Amino acid sequence: MSDSFPAVSLAASPGKAKIVVDAAVQLEASGFSGIYCPSFGDALGLSLSIAHATSTIEIGTSIQPIYFQHPAALATTARYLHEVSDGRFRLGLGVSHAPVVDRLGVSTGKPLSDMRTYVAEMQAAAEGSGGLGPITLATLRDKMVTLSVEVADGAVWANGSRNRMQHSLGLIPQARRDEGFFVGNMIPTVIDDDIDAARAKNRRTLSGYVRLPNYRNYWAETYPEEMAAIGTAVDAGDNAAVAVAMTDRWLDDVTLSGSAGRVRDEVQAWFDTGVSTPILVPGSTTGGQAKAIGELIACFA
Repeated sequence: MSDSFPAVSLAASPGKAKIVVDAAVQLEASGFSGIYCPSFGDALGLSLSIAHATSTIEIGTSIQPIYFQHPAALATTARYLHEVSDGRFRLGLGVSHAPVVDRLGVSTGKPLSDMRTYVAEMQAAAEGSGGLGPITLATLRDKMVTLSVEVADGAVWANGSRNRMQHSLGLIPQARRDEGFFVGNMIPTVIDDDIDAARAKNRRTLSGYVRLPNYRNYWAETYPEEMAAIGTAVDAGDNAAVAVAMTDRWLDDVTLSGSAGRVRDEVQAWFDTGVSTPILVPGSTTGGQAKAIGELIACFA
């Protein structure tokens, strides 16, 4: 069982914003270590609301896509959030995914160079205004991890592989870890004594991610057979075969499924890898986000 509390991912769908902010207050009172808002919806607006409604819990975006906003404008927002939250806000930046960028009609360059330039322009815009607060980069493969060490204050994965994590964290110098370099991972989590039902929910959650070549390339470093089979099924448009290729072995490496006791033990296993902040992405077999958050709070009570 974990002796430390993980963080939680919160998103506000239309009409649910006040409910989600109330949930943030409950999570703070229950001892969770942080609340991180994904790019779904208005992550910055939700972070601001949570900052006003809470007093001690860490807050951040995980992540804010860099193509959504000019770096000077985001620098102003990040500086304000850092100030109004009494230093609790952490800005997580990412390049998002090709389908999202395509919908925006944005012209992009290479992810590494775009991120390096964006962070530099943000820092330049914030000079003389009190600073931005800590920046975390969304990472997956080695080059972005290395860049996070170079230009940022932390790295965060989404659906990271626990079997791959020791390798990835080996790219972060221990001196940076000792200085407080943030290491997070967003982990889809479903608590249900029926582990097959929990896995089925997580499998649906990741069904879109396995269609993204960058994710398959990352997971193929530890699960080459599964990713090859998924790639073949995706190319053939065979959704049933995609689901079959998403094996329990792979799924249990990148998600959390099962009873409350099993989930607590698996969270501790993530801490043991060196991930300082597991960020649980709540899902439920019997309800929506509100039900899933209640199940998380009960799990760690």
